[in-house]
Amino acid sequence: MKIGCLGAGAWGFCLAHLLAENGHDIVLWTRKNSLALLLENGKAHPKLPKLTLLPNMRMTTNLAEAITNVELVMESVTAKGAREVFQAIAQKGLNCPLIITSKGIEQNTLLLLSEVFLEVFGKSSQGLVGSLSGPSLANEVMDKLPTSVVCSAYDDFVLKQIQTAFASPYFRVYPNKDVAGCAFGGAMKNVMAIACGIAQGMGFGENTRAALITRGLHEIRKLSVAKNAFAETLNGLAGLGDLCATCFSPDSRNHKFGMLIANGYTASSAKEKIGMVVEGTYTVSAAHQLALQAKIPAPITEGVYRVLYEDFDPRRVVSDLLSRPIKQEHL
Repeated sequence: MKIGCLGAGAWGFCLAHLLAENGHDIVLWTRKNSLALLLENGKAHPKLPKLTLLPNMRMTTNLAEAITNVELVMESVTAKGAREVFQAIAQKGLNCPLIITSKGIEQNTLLLLSEVFLEVFGKSSQGLVGSLSGPSLANEVMDKLPTSVVCSAYDDFVLKQIQTAFASPYFRVYPNKDVAGCAFGGAMKNVMAIACGIAQGMGFGENTRAALITRGLHEIRKLSVAKNAFAETLNGLAGLGDLCATCFSPDSRNHKFGMLIANGYTASSAKEKIGMVVEGTYTVSAAHQLALQAKIPAPITEGVYRVLYEDFDPRRVVSDLLSRPIKQEHL
């Protein structure tokens, strides 16, 4: 296939490279002229030192060029920037499926990115949207380490198209029809990864991290009903799988961010040090608002929100979490 890939950050370039290795012709769009020139001159991607452009990949800074006469569009911008990109595509016209690979919940509207797509393109375009999610750290995909992810779509043909396009001997793609559940799990795991990073930065051990992951998953499952997702989906790759990878890996930017916060960095200085988008900082605000709106207790999400947006001392948040009444564990 000819595939238009939107966004040339670490994850976008990694996936575009994987698609090119699978034999597809790739047109990769970025807003950054300097990055396009760097890659066109045969240099490695700044965040992925082992990857350069393949012969069947070409760069463009013209969005129209990336979405014209293609059979598939892959979105890998940011959750915050997704609506703007969708609106730009809508003005030019979308004639093929669009696969969302960013993970987040839009602030203020509290929409999942698949819902943002439907708001921009209309519900009649439901059959064109799909997503790719699950535990997939870019560095490990770059190194061709065995990885299993999940794809979702409303339309069965699109679901199969995603699976066929991305699947490789080391990159397994499992289909799942729960579009909302896959999107919600991918968004919320970043919030929990920040919590785990803060805990590790404060010197807590694996018992604490295991508790945060387990209770975090429970919290995500509870909140998922507010987005009409199937709670069972969160037990799979889009939930538990992604949660484990992001909360345990030193390569997780959300986990790194949490550690920096625990060590006295401000949110802005921590982001600057990481040098890449930290999606959890955007998502936690929307998730906190969603929990309040739905009247669903979400203590971990609330704690991360307070640390980032209300300047709470992380130690105070930990104290508040440990002083909560203990109820019977329901799974």
